Amino acid sequence: MIVSNEEFDALLTSFDRSASHLETRDAYGTETELPHMAKWAAGEHDDLEWLQGWCATLREHSAAGRTVRRARVVSEPLSDYQRWSHSIAHPMVEAGEDIRWVPRHLLTAPGRVTMLPANDFYVFDNQLVVFLTYAGNGLMREMIGSRDPRDITLCVDAFEAVWKLAIPHRDYTVE
Repeated sequence: MIVSNEEFDALLTSFDRSASHLETRDAYGTETELPHMAKWAAGEHDDLEWLQGWCATLREHSAAGRTVRRARVVSEPLSDYQRWSHSIAHPMVEAGEDIRWVPRHLLTAPGRVTMLPANDFYVFDNQLVVFLTYAGNGLMREMIGSRDPRDITLCVDAFEAVWKLAIPHRDYTVE
């Protein structure tokens, strides 16, 4: 099923227990983020006011005992996008999102290859997975939801395998 932006926004605020998000791309081109990343690249100050709505949502989830986890699989050295993303993550972490970083090379250690779905995804309450599909330039194409237990199991297992290797944001250093 195709998930609209409005439906997805509702999912981000209405889950009961947990939302887990796996990111696997080295760069994105979201229309919201591009102007702010350009400021960063130019060395200009960004007050991050544009993140405050998401941070407020995260604080609400945290206060209600819900968990929000994000694992970012990244190539090292980090792309400019990921360096920027690291530089703005602190307010989200402070608000309650557990953001962790996984150097891509850790997923292919001999005898321990971690298989991942082809697209980024969110898993909500282990009952719904939403796959995020992107064009080559990093812009969102579409979101595809599934309640198929096989899809959910695949994504939950993939996320947990990555999470075991993940480095908490406060401990991950950018070189």
